[in-house]
Amino acid sequence: MSRKKRYGLGRGLDALIPGSSADDEARGVRYVPVAAIRPNPHQPRSRMDPEELEALAASIREHGILQPLIVTRAPEADQFVLIAGERRWRAAQRAGLARVPVLVREVSAQEQLELALIENIQRADLNPLEEAEAYRHLHETFGLTHEEIARRVGKSRVAVTNALRLLRAAPAVQQALLEGRIREGHARALLGLPSPAAQEAALHTVLAQGLSVRQTEALVRKLQGRKAPSPKPRGQTDPAARRLEERLQAHLGTRVKVHAGPQGGRITLYYYSDEELEALLQRLLRA
Repeated sequence: MSRKKRYGLGRGLDALIPGSSADDEARGVRYVPVAAIRPNPHQPRSRMDPEELEALAASIREHGILQPLIVTRAPEADQFVLIAGERRWRAAQRAGLARVPVLVREVSAQEQLELALIENIQRADLNPLEEAEAYRHLHETFGLTHEEIARRVGKSRVAVTNALRLLRAAPAVQQALLEGRIREGHARALLGLPSPAAQEAALHTVLAQGLSVRQTEALVRKLQGRKAPSPKPRGQTDPAARRLEERLQAHLGTRVKVHAGPQGGRITLYYYSDEELEALLQRLLRA
């Protein structure tokens, strides 16, 4: 029986890495026992949908694994640690495969986390809190700044910082976000309240009344004792000020607001952590 039939590999792998089995080995693809692979300890994804896994297992039974798993060597002989492809590995177990195709890479613990995070982000497999936890791990364990994390995972620095802010939300808010009862915008708005108890009380109102993100922001302003911002008169938006805001935001990597007056005006720069403030100051001083 050929290796292709024995291990259930479909034509997709041939398309990805064309040639014979010998060519595969020359290119780094090898076949290892499923039992010789263990999960990535830095895998950011904490939950997998059983129905999705079963559907993937059925596809693997029919067509094989179309893309090799990425692994690194474990300290034990002939053992490996997953870097990317945990869903395929778990589905292969369900499908009853004895061996799976892998590419072996020598990587550090930081690179294990980065690669797993990148794969999950590209596949949109992470929920917002899993993504935020992975960013925190890169920041606290490996000392990466928000800007460095953003470069590595292909996101904006603001997106990374906003994701990390979600970890400061009250447990009830985080749970509601995980369950899909609120969106990230709701959670970020509720973070404007000073205590977990205040956030949870406002969350109850949001859920009971089915408030939108904008309505939640208005609720938080009301609870903070702030007035809602006055709407701009129709037809009086200054295109030049808007263009300047966009240029400054692109250059400084943070939200910018230009307030133009009859004579002069003011520019407001926003930051959401001491680290962001330091990075912003460095950019301004360099300029």
